[in-house]
Order: sequence, then structure tokens, then C-alpha cells
Amino acid sequence: MIFKRILSLLYLFVCLSTVAFGQKVQLKETSTGIDFLLENQRVLTYQTATADVPPGVKAAFKKSGFIHPLTSPSGQVLTRIQPPDHYHHFGIWGPWTRATINGREVDFWNLGDEKGRVDYSHVLSKKQAGGAAELNVRQNHMDLKAQENQQLAIEEDLRIKVKPADKGRYMVDYTTTISTKIPGGILLDDYRYGGGIGFRATEVWGDANSTILTSEGKDRKDADGSNAKWVIVKGKTADVSGQSGILFLSHNTNKSHPEPLRVWPLGQYKGEGNVFIEFCPIRHESWEIQPNERNTLKYRMIVFDGDLTAEEAEAYWKAFVK
Repeated sequence: MIFKRILSLLYLFVCLSTVAFGQKVQLKETSTGIDFLLENQRVLTYQTATADVPPGVKAAFKKSGFIHPLTSPSGQVLTRIQPPDHYHHFGIWGPWTRATINGREVDFWNLGDEKGRVDYSHVLSKKQAGGAAELNVRQNHMDLKAQENQQLAIEEDLRIKVKPADKGRYMVDYTTTISTKIPGGILLDDYRYGGGIGFRATEVWGDANSTILTSEGKDRKDADGSNAKWVIVKGKTADVSGQSGILFLSHNTNKSHPEPLRVWPLGQYKGEGNVFIEFCPIRHESWEIQPNERNTLKYRMIVFDGDLTAEEAEAYWKAFVK
């Protein structure tokens, strides 16, 4: 039994190092964003245009620079933006929350406070090769309470790379590098939200029809505040298998790895659409960003229909960090 399991993990490792036969990812630019197409099916969009707000909602909640939609291989939409309970949630994104700049508190996440925000700036590069597609963009973290010529607080280079994986799945590398030119640097304050990579799931998922599992065996009852190498988030969809999901992987070179998690526990919000998870490297300790230093966090997502086991998740993580 153990020998068979080792063989299956070795097979998975080999699959991860090769592109699925005949499959390729392409980029397509539109008026609102840049699409990643896997065999001509859109699986992911990076939003470059500013997404408007629903009627009656404060204009400060408009935003660009996020991933939505992200779909499963069969086309099930797994992300959500601007939910009524949190208009500042945008699919897959990673703004810092509490930061200290020159003795002032700045919040890049809670857009309604109008202290700070993060938006798309420009494309740095695009590439299609070896069956994969890669997009590199600049995102600007703005300190809205600073003098107008001093509002650019953090420059973020975000790299998104999409590649086919085994078993009909696909992988997304999400690599964020942040730096500042502020002479005194920036303190990213310890807080339960902020930075890393955050995921607001489809409005279809709730307490009764979705699950999470971390590398340490924790679920929605006890994962919040714990540390993890990976986390599987899955739930009911219209796929023929009945469910789809995403495996999130944290690289072992990331700050605070294994990384602290923010996970909305069961019952956090009533009804459907209450699934939120985040790798949050500043959950338990602050992070001082020195001027002109580049600080990188690496994540990978494995997007799937059907099921993905803990054994597979561990093998994916080992392949990611090898």
C-alpha cells in the first residue's frame, strides 16, 4: 500500500513538470482586462479597468487590479467581487490593511475609509511560451492622506502565470514583489487581514455546501489564525462531478512560512456566499519594509473540478518548492 502511494505521488510529480499534451494558454486583451484562455476557454481575467460600483454604493469602492472571474476547468465561476457585506472584496487580490507611514495609519484594503487603495498601473510584460502564458503588471498602493506628490507608498510588481496541469486541472502562479521609496520605510502592522493573497469565493458557497482543509488538518472550525503550507477550498458547483475548488500553496521562502491564515469560521456570516480565506504573513507580527528593498511572496493555485486529496495537495506543494 505504501509503495503504491509513493508511486502515485511520483507520477503526480512528473505530471506537474510537463505541460498537458496539446494544451496551451493564450492571452487576450480586452477593454476591461487581460484574459487567460486555456484551449480557447477563458479561465482567468486580470482586471485593468476600474470596476464600477452597484447603484447607491459609495464611489470609493471602485477598483482595478484584481483577478475575477477565475473559473474551474469546466467553466464554473469560483470568485466574487463587491459582495453586499464587504464591497471592498475583489475576487483574488492582496492589499495590505493596517500600515504605518511617518507615524500615520494608512489602510490600503478598506476602500470606504478613503485612507488608501491599490489599483492597476500598467503592464510590465506579457509572454506566451511552452504552453503557458505570463503577465507582469505594476500595481500602485496609494496613501490618499499624504500630499499629492507623495501618495505613491508601495510599488507592487505582480506576476501571474497560468499553465495546464494534470487531470484536467490548471495552475496559477501568483508572485507579488513590493517595494517603497519612502525614506523612513513602511511598517505593515500585525493584523488579522492584509497582504499575501486573499480569496472571496462564489456566492453559491456557504457553511453547508463547502469545505476547507489545511496542511495541518484544520477545517473552518479551527483554521483561523493557524499556520499552513497549503489550504484546499472546495464546494458545490454545476460541474458534472458536483463540486470544484482551488488549492492554495504558500512557498517556503515566504515571510512567516508556514503562513498564518485568515479564515471566516462557520457562522461568520449567515446564508450563502460566506467563504473567505487568506494567507496573511503579518497576522502575528509586523513587517518593516525598508526603502528600495524588494520583498517577494510566492503563491500557487491548483484549480480543479471534482476532488483533490490531501496527499495530492502535499505533492503539489513539494513540487512548488523543490
